[in-house]
Amino acid sequence: MTAIASARRRRRAVDRLAAAAIIAAGIGVIVPLLAILLFLLVKGLPALHVDLFTRITTGAPDGGIKNSIVGSAVLLALALVMGLPPAIATGIYLAEYGRGRLGFLIRFLVDVLAGVPSITIGLFVYTAVVLNMGKVQAITHSDQKFTAFAGGVALALIMLPIVSRVTEEMLLLVPQMTREASFALGVPKWRTILTVVLPAASSGVLTGVVLASARVAGEAAPLLFTTLGNNFYSISVFRPIDALPLRIYTYATGPFQYQHDQAWAASFILVMLVLLLSVSARLILQRRLR
Repeated sequence: MTAIASARRRRRAVDRLAAAAIIAAGIGVIVPLLAILLFLLVKGLPALHVDLFTRITTGAPDGGIKNSIVGSAVLLALALVMGLPPAIATGIYLAEYGRGRLGFLIRFLVDVLAGVPSITIGLFVYTAVVLNMGKVQAITHSDQKFTAFAGGVALALIMLPIVSRVTEEMLLLVPQMTREASFALGVPKWRTILTVVLPAASSGVLTGVVLASARVAGEAAPLLFTTLGNNFYSISVFRPIDALPLRIYTYATGPFQYQHDQAWAASFILVMLVLLLSVSARLILQRRLR
């Protein structure tokens, strides 16, 4: 009995220690996030005013960041259009067909791409897209052609490995019996994947898309090499375009106090947009589950 009681006390102590470690880890994640949000609230909220949303950058205290907000939306839309189809297709292939050497190689390359620094991706797109577009459009009298399209390509490359691996993992969580039930009804494999397996994993895939969107929405380094920035309002895909991360970088390193204030306001807006995107996706998922 003494040995059994000792073992129970030891298991209880280990359980309490593990629970304390988990709670400490959770606090370690939540506290920095709350600190960042509080800091942005204190610094950014006082600098918010209507002109930020209705006026473009003027180089004066009464200017706004309308062009930056619209530019970020355009770049995110381009990244989703160019990045989601190949990313989801890659995830489907890895989950349903990637059992051989080719699947192992593709999975390895996707993991490598996920670890490539964003500034390196920006440099690659600058060499592969920006310089080549400048050579094609010689009318610009320049060997460089900074465009929103190039920025969308860079952000799509950053998004691709995240969505691919999340799609693969979510498809693997779908029970094999679901596939077998569809096969038993005579449905071919490709149709089973598109109409049965993928819809069953859609909630997890959408979560991955939201995470990837939040990741690329705050990227500034690749945009420095691709979109360059623009003080004027533009939604053209083949012209330089501004974005919130670029405007934050430009104003945060500027010499004037109003630029610093607007940088904090732009940071607050960017974080709130990402938060709104995440909350909206969660609400849509919960509604679908109900």
